Formats: sequence, C-alpha cells, structure tokens
Amino acid sequence: MRAGSGRRTVRARRRHRTAAVTSVLAALAFLLPLQTAPPASATPAAALAPTLSLSAQQAGKGGTLTVTGSGWRPKTLLTLLICGQNMIGGTNACANGAGRAVTTGPDGTFHKEIPVAEPPKPCPCVVHAATVTGAPAAADAPFTVAGHPVAPLPQEDAGGRLSVLAPPRLEGSSGLLTWFGAPPQRRLVITVGNLGATPAKDPVFEVGTSHGVYAPQWEERQWQGTVSAGRRQRIELPVELPAGAHGDYLVSLKYGGKVLAEQPWGVGRPWGVTLFWILLCVVVSAAVFRIGMVVVDRVRPREGAARTPGGAARTPESSLRTPARAHRKPGSALRNPLRMRRRAPAPDAAPPPADPAATLPWFTPDTAPSATTSDPADPPRAKGPT
Repeated sequence: MRAGSGRRTVRARRRHRTAAVTSVLAALAFLLPLQTAPPASATPAAALAPTLSLSAQQAGKGGTLTVTGSGWRPKTLLTLLICGQNMIGGTNACANGAGRAVTTGPDGTFHKEIPVAEPPKPCPCVVHAATVTGAPAAADAPFTVAGHPVAPLPQEDAGGRLSVLAPPRLEGSSGLLTWFGAPPQRRLVITVGNLGATPAKDPVFEVGTSHGVYAPQWEERQWQGTVSAGRRQRIELPVELPAGAHGDYLVSLKYGGKVLAEQPWGVGRPWGVTLFWILLCVVVSAAVFRIGMVVVDRVRPREGAARTPGGAARTPESSLRTPARAHRKPGSALRNPLRMRRRAPAPDAAPPPADPAATLPWFTPDTAPSATTSDPADPPRAKGPT
C-alpha cells in the first residue's frame, strides 16, 4: 500500500510541474510580441517616407507657393525646385534659377515659400525636393504652372533601364610614351543591372572627362552585347585624355540622359616633355654659339695685313712709312734728296747684272792689266832647275 501511494504521489508531482512549465511558456509567448513591437507613436520620423504638401495645386508665374514637408531626417539641407515633364530628364528639366534651400527641423518637418517659375520643359510639372548631404532622399508633388505649355511625356525607351550596381573603377597603366606626352588611356569598368522589362541590346553610353571647373567633354561609346532584363553585366569602356594632360580629372558615365557614375582620375605630369625642352634649349644655345665663333673667325683681320679706313690692305713697310709721309711737308723730298729713303726691292725681283767697268772704274777695257804680261819694273825672277 505504501509503495502504490508513493508512485501516485510522484506522478501527481510530475503532472503539476508539467502544467506549470506549460503555463509559463504560454505567458511568455503572449507577452513577447507585446514587448518587442514599439507603439506607433514611438516610430522615428526617419523611418517614414518623406512627403511633400503644397498650399495650392496651381499658380501662375511670379506668384508664391508654400511647400510643407514631413518624414525627412532632422537637420538636413534640402533643395526645392519646380520641374517639367515630371523631372524625367533630371535637373535639366527644372527651373534651377528659382530654386530654394531649406533645412529641416528636429522633427524632420519644414515650411518654405518658393517663387513660381516656368521650367525649361513643358508640363506636367512637379515640385521636387531632394537632400543635399548625407543619404539620398527625394520626394515629388504634382503642380501646375498656369500659362505654361503642356505636352505628353516622352515614351520610355524600349532598350531597358540600366543602373550601376557597383562603384566604378579605372583599370590600366601608363606607358613610356605617356611620360613623353602621349594621351593617357584607361578602361572604365562598371557593373550595371537592367531594371526594365526588356533587354538592352548594344547600349550606347556617353563617357565624359572634365578638368577643374570646366564642363565634361562627352563622347559616345557603344558596348557590344545584350543585358537581359533583371540581369547584371560587367562593362568595360575605353577612356582617353588629350595629349600632355596632367592633373585631377573626373570621368563621368551617362546613359539615357542620366549620369550613372563618376570616378576621379589623377594624371601625373609628363616630365619627359620638360626634359626634351631643356635638352633642346641647351643644344640650340651651343649650336648658335658655335656658329657665331665661326663667323667671328672668318670676318676678323689677319695678323700679316692691316686695313686702312678705305679698305685697302697695306704691308708692314708701308705702315711704317705712313707716319713719316704724314709729317713731311710738300716738296721737301725734292729739295732734300738725302732724306729720301730707298725702297727695298721686291723679294722676287732678280738683281741687275754686274758691269765689269763699274766694278773697276780706274781701268779701261784697253788698259786693263793682263795676267800674261809682266811689269817692266819688276826684277827678273830666278828660274828653278830644269
């Protein structure tokens, strides 16, 4: 009896424990959703989609319009524009000169009056608000500009809607010719996705390069291939800068009138061109100096001949005689022949033949002594033995 009652007691205790655990689990399952789900009033404004409301749905040019926004990030700078064609072509369809800027309050709301202006594109028009800094956010509100022309919206291109899915990058490197001023070349690599319902076959992109504050120079680049609907594709497009380009450039990619991506590009200075000009200046300067020395050597007077002011050359003897003649009085040479200088004969002139009579003036040709006759006054000489 005692054993049976003990077993019933243990079973009863087990049942009570199981019931208690089940009750606790049911209570936790009921209370857990109530604790995790925040109340609707506690939802932050940043989690809501930004919205716009207008004080009037139609106004004429020159009037004012009050724009009220809610659901924006607190303390965020926004731009307000009136755009035509529902802003299909981007900010190019907006009246940018009449735009206004506004900063949202701590609760993500704002109130701002903007002037009504006619956009460059026909209506249907919208009031467009977009963030300037931080995460991108935008909202549109329909609006009609009284007196502004109205035209149907352009048809959507059947070539698909491409969007960039990954940050672009530039691949490639510069060669030796680029160091000497050749055009720098790269490949713009992007990953695009087709968000449309139709495939994009052989899409035509526009690649633009800009330097500093100048506007981009756009060039068309066609990619051979097909991007299926809902698919992604890696695309490479060539990019080339002008010859001798250096500095900071910005490469932009446009498709369908919209800028899809931008990538900065720092190009080094072509120092080979600078070295070439330095060498050219050195070589030209040396050549000019050498030519000048040759000309000076040709035109300078020689050492053996001096030139008179009249241009006639004179010998050293004549130059020595010139001062004496300059100080001589006219006719003095005729009156005083002893002071006249005998001119030196020319070196190549032959000497005059010697006259025998002039050599021995005390003899005449018939009275000249003979070698065979003897003087009568001389004593006879003794003859030797024969």
